[in-house]
Amino acid sequence: MSGGLFALLDDVAMLARLAAASIDDIGAATGKATAKAAGVVIDDTAVTPQYVHGLAAERELPIIKRIAIGSLRNKIVFILPAALLLSQFLPVLLTPILMLGATYLCFEGAEKVFGMFSKGGHDSHAAPAAAGEDAEKFMVTGAIRTDFILSAEIMVIALNEVADQPFVPRLIILLVVALVITAAVYGVVAAIVKMDDIGLRLAQRSSAFVAKIGRGLVAGMPKLLSALSVIGTVAMLWVGGHILLVGTDELGWHGPYSLVHHAEELVHHVAGAGAILAWLVNTAASAVIGLVVGSVVAGVVHILPFGKKH
Repeated sequence: MSGGLFALLDDVAMLARLAAASIDDIGAATGKATAKAAGVVIDDTAVTPQYVHGLAAERELPIIKRIAIGSLRNKIVFILPAALLLSQFLPVLLTPILMLGATYLCFEGAEKVFGMFSKGGHDSHAAPAAAGEDAEKFMVTGAIRTDFILSAEIMVIALNEVADQPFVPRLIILLVVALVITAAVYGVVAAIVKMDDIGLRLAQRSSAFVAKIGRGLVAGMPKLLSALSVIGTVAMLWVGGHILLVGTDELGWHGPYSLVHHAEELVHHVAGAGAILAWLVNTAASAVIGLVVGSVVAGVVHILPFGKKH
């Protein structure tokens, strides 16, 4: 009897160790998948604050909450099931779909670059000037629609990193990625849009030091939004270009990837800075590829009848 009990306890301990190892594996894979999607996450974080810019302070957080819920619904209800079915039954399509999304990112990035340098350029993500419930609904719908594209790219990038995992761990990893990324993006967005309000309150404090910090926050808000816009644009071009670079190599066109890889090797052996220089070479090359591809797509889109602005 005691032997059977000890054997049972030993089996339970072994299962616990296996479960712990599985959790560690899932955690590591989740971190890897999330890191790979970081570039698109940066752009998602950069885009969203523009939707609530100019709104009444008391409406900012409720609208961000609605956008965050819509984003999570996009990821879990629509994108995740489709991605899992695709990876389970047609994994060969993952790379082409990833490249299609990357092309869209390059197009969006190129459009933003052109907008920065054109006098009449405008931000396609800007919120409407009108106020009221209809305007908020319009704003939230537009934000969720844009988020759908970025969320799909995030989830497919994450899926591509864990495609070799069994179905259940893959499902768990993607669920965790969806929750973590949504919470991180919209948590940061909420902090950004409330920065000026926090700064105003601090500026009214009696402490000269605290008041100075408050004024700094208020003054820094526009600069931060501008910096995020630039970072988001660069991230779109970099991520999109890198996905296209790797994707063409996986599909059999090895020339571009080999050329960039050779350039990386030339600087990789520099003492103390080789790894950083190699990363910078890859990133710069990816961004250039993204800008070139995005510019071509933008040119074609604006030539076609449905792409012409009226």
